[in-house]
Amino acid sequence: MAYEEPEYDLVKRTDLYEIRRYDDRLAVQTHQSSGEDRAFGRLFRYISGSNQSASKIAMTIPVTQSDDGGGLIMHFFLPKSYSAKTAPTPKADNVNLVTVEGGYYAVQTYSGRSRNENHRKHTAALKEALEKDRITIQSVPIKATYNGPLTPFFLRRNETMFRVKWE
Repeated sequence: MAYEEPEYDLVKRTDLYEIRRYDDRLAVQTHQSSGEDRAFGRLFRYISGSNQSASKIAMTIPVTQSDDGGGLIMHFFLPKSYSAKTAPTPKADNVNLVTVEGGYYAVQTYSGRSRNENHRKHTAALKEALEKDRITIQSVPIKATYNGPLTPFFLRRNETMFRVKWE
């Protein structure tokens, strides 16, 4: 089953990472102070019809997570057929529609399980490479997960990314 992914322009490619330019993207977001399963469940309920119009929304990839210092922020991106005006309003108080700002992102792709230690290892390598290449990081690390838990670990696609200053 093919899932919609956000489009981007590839700006630069190295052996370790890519610089991509994304447009603004509409997403549904929730905060979680502990444990990501509850955050995922809230967002999944929203796309499954727990919204003001009881609309089912197609799943897209990736699911992203970052830590703003106050806990986990998780995003499900909405299909590009939705706009801020046409997207169903969430029912839950802790689920919000947001626009994720476009711009330039440094991205490293890796396989394996989407565990925090795996993400931290790749984030450290990406950060080191960006610092070496004198590219300014403008965000906390973002973990992007593309596959469900039933996908064998060696076939999984994950990414770590930072918003960066480019040009």
